Amino acid sequence: MSQRSIRFSVYPGEHMRTSTYDLVGGQPTLQAVHRRFYAKVFAHPWLSQYFRHVSRERLESQQTDFMAAALGGPDRYAGMMPKHAHRHMYITEELFRVRHELLRQAIVETRVHPQGAERWLRIDAAFGRSMIKRSRQDCTPRYSSEPILDFA
Repeated sequence: MSQRSIRFSVYPGEHMRTSTYDLVGGQPTLQAVHRRFYAKVFAHPWLSQYFRHVSRERLESQQTDFMAAALGGPDRYAGMMPKHAHRHMYITEELFRVRHELLRQAIVETRVHPQGAERWLRIDAAFGRSMIKRSRQDCTPRYSSEPILDFA
């Protein structure tokens, strides 16, 4: 498998008859959830600090493309994998839990099918393992001029 591949099964050994992407409602649902999710992120006093100089629309679009592929839909995502995209951010377990809860709220508010919501959140949690850092020293800038983002 290439480093860019993000497809995986949530349930090892189980072949899902319906992709999670289809179960949640496809692209329109992902877009709606990510609009709600990033509205919450940008309004959150802690999380918003990580995105001061980032376009909300760009984040929504990239996250939608990334999750479409991760949930078994079309693979149009051309960005970095989470581990590399977030390597300059000091993301603690607590910070990730706050973020994950905002995503859960956005999914519930969008009325995603419960089984699809469960799968989506399980996949999202799996990506957290590659973004959470034990200490600030685990962070590295993506570019030489880029600071480490640490608001913990």
